[in-house]
Amino acid sequence: MQTPKNIAIIGSGLVGSLLSIYLKKHGHKVTIFDRRPDIRTVQFSGRSINLAMSNRGWKALAEIGLEEEVKKIAIPLYQRALHVNDSPLYFQKYGKENEAIWSISRGRLNRKMIDLAEGFGVDFRFNEKVWDIELPEAKIYTGKSEKSKWKEYKFDIVFGCDGAFSRIRHKMQRRSRFDYSQDFIDVGYKELTIPPNEDGSHRLDKNSFHIWPRGKFMLIAMPNIDGSFTCTLFLPFEGEVSFENITSKGEAKAFFKKYFPNVRKEIEGLTKSFMKNPTSAMVTMKCYPWTYWDKVALVGDAAHAVVPFYGQGMNAGFEDISVLNHLMEELGDDWEAIFERYQKERKPNADAIAELSYRNFVEMSSKTADLNFMLQKKIEKRFAQKHPDKWIPVYSRVTFSDRPYTEALAIGDHQEHIMQEIMQMPSIQKIWDSDQVEQRMLQLLGY
Repeated sequence: MQTPKNIAIIGSGLVGSLLSIYLKKHGHKVTIFDRRPDIRTVQFSGRSINLAMSNRGWKALAEIGLEEEVKKIAIPLYQRALHVNDSPLYFQKYGKENEAIWSISRGRLNRKMIDLAEGFGVDFRFNEKVWDIELPEAKIYTGKSEKSKWKEYKFDIVFGCDGAFSRIRHKMQRRSRFDYSQDFIDVGYKELTIPPNEDGSHRLDKNSFHIWPRGKFMLIAMPNIDGSFTCTLFLPFEGEVSFENITSKGEAKAFFKKYFPNVRKEIEGLTKSFMKNPTSAMVTMKCYPWTYWDKVALVGDAAHAVVPFYGQGMNAGFEDISVLNHLMEELGDDWEAIFERYQKERKPNADAIAELSYRNFVEMSSKTADLNFMLQKKIEKRFAQKHPDKWIPVYSRVTFSDRPYTEALAIGDHQEHIMQEIMQMPSIQKIWDSDQVEQRMLQLLGY
């Protein structure tokens, strides 16, 4: 058991709320500050991408006893459903039998996590914006505006869980030898909605992650427990087919009609939400160090924002908390050692999932409809089923295990090199399921 501390968390999002519960379990006094109003009292902003909870996220929830409670608002997705023009609907299983990612509404989960944190005794201060922090003394300053009179709070420890544009990290950036980079991709996103049928059922298969791959852009859809689907359109900001060239309801309707003909029944609703909801940007953010002495630490997106194409942003943030928890149990009151071990262990893994997330956008938008890519995946799947001890696909390593992201990236690169050789074999389309291919893969693996 640790000596109780007076701890502040900046940000009431998913990571901040879960971290607060862990800290309360360790006996600490916890106060969460958020510049926004209580999400439980406001309508969602139309900027959300549904969450894909996977092994790492569930592990962090299970360790605190919340897994079953959260599963009540989640839907398991066992496969991708690929909607390719002029082709029948095609399904790709994610993993082994019963392996699934889970679709959860971000807003619904955030409300749930705040309710649970309050139940553990966490104090929330909504509509109170943190403008500055004095790092050596863990003092934070809040106020209505940057020029208004500020209120000072003194804490023992401050955690920055305030997202990719963290105010706490901004102050840390001013210190010498602080490394920081941000990289916006030229693709934005817009939230859309497919409503439920009149009887409340889902209009598409509810246990699939739906993808409409269209090369440089794509549409995805993930189910909600109310029968609706939260859709996300990923589209370049500029160019021939881009957000800048769709400015009217008529242009939006024509766009959906041309590129997504199999959702024609939903075009009116998609067009309406396209015109109503904002267009948002996506950024990869890297920094180091993540901590300051034994006083301040960054967790989740504040330390390592990634693009959402592997569905690992929340999962990686929850894994940060799981690692912190194990270090707190191991090292007790030595917070400087806790923070040092935490950042050294998590930083390489954060960089690895950033790389994997960007690559997965290319795969989802361009490759999933490619015949050679689909054949490659069939070869990999067959080999993995016959030799599960020798071949675990990179997606499974990321999604259905808690092994380091760095390991998944390195082994995935090695496997891709092998598969490129396999795909060059003469008549691979005809012999893909033969002993010849299997033996060549074993040979390339060193067996």
